[in-house]
Amino acid sequence: MNKKPGPIVYVVLTVLAVLFLYPIWWALSSSIKPAAEIISDPLGFDPARATLAGYRAMFADVPIGTGFVNTGIVLVVKGAMTLFFCPLAGYAFAKYRFRGREALFGLVLLTLMLPTLVLIIPLLLEMSTLNWTNTYQALILPGSIDAFSIFWMRQTIAAIPDELLDAGRVDGATEFGVFRRIVVPVIRTGIAALAVLTMMNIYNDFVWPVVAVNDERHQTLQVVLSTLAQNITGNRVGADFATVWSELLAASSIAMIPLLLIFIALQRHFINGILAGSVKG
Repeated sequence: MNKKPGPIVYVVLTVLAVLFLYPIWWALSSSIKPAAEIISDPLGFDPARATLAGYRAMFADVPIGTGFVNTGIVLVVKGAMTLFFCPLAGYAFAKYRFRGREALFGLVLLTLMLPTLVLIIPLLLEMSTLNWTNTYQALILPGSIDAFSIFWMRQTIAAIPDELLDAGRVDGATEFGVFRRIVVPVIRTGIAALAVLTMMNIYNDFVWPVVAVNDERHQTLQVVLSTLAQNITGNRVGADFATVWSELLAASSIAMIPLLLIFIALQRHFINGILAGSVKG
């Protein structure tokens, strides 16, 4: 018989929640404080003195809109490729029997051990050979079908009984029809969890975009954020430390909101998908 958590557990969880949420609250509240108070009174907050001056100045000094647009394009296209091809690859590794399957899957897993920095120079040379530097192709195609996503989907799909798939084939469904009509509905929680992880990875990716793109037209949001202080001081002569911090916090708060909304909307599916993905295949 399962026991209900005691009051000590709820107290500990509440304390942990406050510790995790306080930095977010501090960033959001500080972004609407007068710039001077960020330095003079960093922990205080007076709602009566709230102002959007930092946001207005930030939009005037920093091309954050371009960063959002570019990130949105990469997120939609690259995310769609990941969520379409990786489940298919996972399905093949989980349910098809072919010569060399285990060796090929092991080779895919082996790529997980390679540090990202090891792959940057070969990928950059490849993009240069294809004349894809400073293009959306360079931002989207590398890493769109990755080993972790294939492994995740393989583990999730392996838990589906083979008899269920055979029943679909007996009813006349094609192989892709079995995948679309039977497999996808069963693993939708796993796909939802993969979608959250994929969006977070693409949204927060910095190393590859800063290497593959060096023009402002294709800079993603994280690259724009990394050059915030330089843009602010370059566009405003005599900008002081407090002003720079005010605009940095305003930009960071705006960049934080999309991921928070996505996670809040999909948190139930994400947790269920994590549990489904933990099943041993």
